[in-house]
Amino acid sequence: MVQNNKLFFILSICMGLIVIASNYLVQFPINKYGLEEILTYGAFSYPITFLITDMANRTYGKIKARKIVILGFIIGIFLTFFISTNYSDIISIRIAIGSGFAFFVAQNIDIQIFDKLRLNKKWYIAPLISSTSASIIDTFLFFSIAFYMTGIPWLTLALGDLIVKLLITLAMLIPFRVFINYFREISYYKLENRS
Repeated sequence: MVQNNKLFFILSICMGLIVIASNYLVQFPINKYGLEEILTYGAFSYPITFLITDMANRTYGKIKARKIVILGFIIGIFLTFFISTNYSDIISIRIAIGSGFAFFVAQNIDIQIFDKLRLNKKWYIAPLISSTSASIIDTFLFFSIAFYMTGIPWLTLALGDLIVKLLITLAMLIPFRVFINYFREISYYKLENRS
């Protein structure tokens, strides 16, 4: 029980920290290889939030996964508004608002899709489809709220961001699988010791 609560809080804090880091990093385009109008550094950190949501959903179910999303949201948005938001810059404010809205909508969609697919015999179906769907929604909500009509090429940034998110979603299947196996072993060990 203590281990479960500890993991719950670790996942919640990690969620908040990744949101903060991503909100900060999305302000910086990659100025190499001609990618400045296609990609920001935030694209590399943000997909980890979907991994956390899917791990929480697999471990605890959708109700506790929602609680982790809410705690991560509160931590991430609170600190984004009070630490990394420059209130003299409208784009910085729009980034904070867009991030909060897109995060909340996309994470809840991820939870719903994952929950519906969780019983599929192929372990990768639920995290792959839920994270991919949520990434698409999150990307276009965030970039349109944060950068529409600002002169920033938000559509090309959104497409570049989405491509990276989808590639990272595929890569995140590896830690997801490791996580599943790790917690199966812990559950099995606890059952063996009780009998």
